[in-house]
Amino acid sequence: MRYLIAGLGNPGSAYDNTRHNIGFRAAERAAERLGVKIGKKKFRSLCAEALYSDKKLLIIKPQTFMNASGEALREAKEFYRIALEQIIVVYDELDLPLGNIRVNRGGGSAGHNGIRSIISSLGSEEFCRVRIGIGKPRGEKEARDHVLSRFSSDERETAAEMVEVAVEAALEIISAGVDSAMNKFNSRLN
Repeated sequence: MRYLIAGLGNPGSAYDNTRHNIGFRAAERAAERLGVKIGKKKFRSLCAEALYSDKKLLIIKPQTFMNASGEALREAKEFYRIALEQIIVVYDELDLPLGNIRVNRGGGSAGHNGIRSIISSLGSEEFCRVRIGIGKPRGEKEARDHVLSRFSSDERETAAEMVEVAVEAALEIISAGVDSAMNKFNSRLN
């Protein structure tokens, strides 16, 4: 049985530490916690393989840019024949306040281009999601500018905590199932 954790983001140093790349940070942290390093190039992604709870795990950071994330996930899914319910996508969510995590399976894209690409490429919405709240833009700031901005100095600690919780949630999905993860982590909403 193989699971896939895909942390979404955009490649390149211009996007490092932006709100939109918090999924990349979660993938990197998951790899660290499992004692592996993301770096192998495969499936148009940077990857690492690990074991967790006696299950094989592929962790990827798609290098296709956010809007084409689904292409990378489809390649990995097809190569390893990974079931939809064993795909965990970790990404930023405008509709959740900063400091909130939401675990679910299925649902639409809610306007998130990376998720739209994954749904289109996989032909299904029935994969697991760990959504990390980045909050809505304040004032007249455009959503695009907000997601591509970096966390302010007073938000960085919360962002780092959210990455840790997102990794715990993804690992809970693998060890105990998505329902257990939803019960355990969705109750933490602020």
